[in-house]
Amino acid sequence: MSLDFSYRHLYYFWVVGKEGGVTRAADRLGMAVQTVSTQVRELERTLGQTLLRPEGRGLALTEAGHVAMRQAEQIFALGEQLPSLLREAVSEPSVRLAVGISDGVPKLVVRSLLQPVLDQPRLRLLCHEGEFDDLLADLALHRLDGVLSDRPAAPSPTLKVHSHPLGSSELAWYAPPALAAAARRGFPQSLSKVPVLLPTTHATARGLLDQWFERQGVRPNTVGEFEDSALLKTFGVGGMGVFPAVSLVHDDLIKTYGARFVGVCEGVEERFFAIAAQRKVQHPLVQRLLEG
Repeated sequence: MSLDFSYRHLYYFWVVGKEGGVTRAADRLGMAVQTVSTQVRELERTLGQTLLRPEGRGLALTEAGHVAMRQAEQIFALGEQLPSLLREAVSEPSVRLAVGISDGVPKLVVRSLLQPVLDQPRLRLLCHEGEFDDLLADLALHRLDGVLSDRPAAPSPTLKVHSHPLGSSELAWYAPPALAAAARRGFPQSLSKVPVLLPTTHATARGLLDQWFERQGVRPNTVGEFEDSALLKTFGVGGMGVFPAVSLVHDDLIKTYGARFVGVCEGVEERFFAIAAQRKVQHPLVQRLLEG
């Protein structure tokens, strides 16, 4: 951490920037105008940049001031969180598990995949959704304890991670009530007539579905493609089109969301993996997840 400038001076500048003038900032701080002005000039001298310029009856941020203000906002926002974080840390010990969820993993499946660790007393679970490569980078930097994905990590001499299969689930087709009868009639050739929703090509399932369409001789009537599986499900059950989903979430789709089963996507399975960094001492909950 750099100690070349005073964080107290930065705080005075931040207040001046928020208030739009030294006089109002001094009133807020309960200090003399001259004192606040001197502290801000000292910050400018230390940084070698002019941060504020006169504008009307007040002050405005310069380009350098805008940059400094953005940084100050982050610094003091974090500072405001500190008391509550400390209270939480000492009040009741918790077991923290930070898991990355690859955006290709169906959201309704995530709870099932994490089931082996959900009975941990005082569990504090942090789930971060993101793109596969970004999550692997965070895993390598120990920002995450593990990653759930629909594909294994590719072998890499620099990225020391292991991919552990958690299981698989057959894909099936589901429809909103208004489209169910038409989708079932002559399935799977019916998918060239009824509106169809698909995952985008970023998901492993999309390639498997494209191969299945080719084997069936079906050109799907695609009306929507979704990067996020939760959005795909939402628009599907909302009436936009027939959509694929893993049979693992069949009961949720039927009972909770009112979808109708159309047919099995025969021969197509989506696989799921837990990816962990290579460590001498593995997080105990990650170990339990891998063994589960």
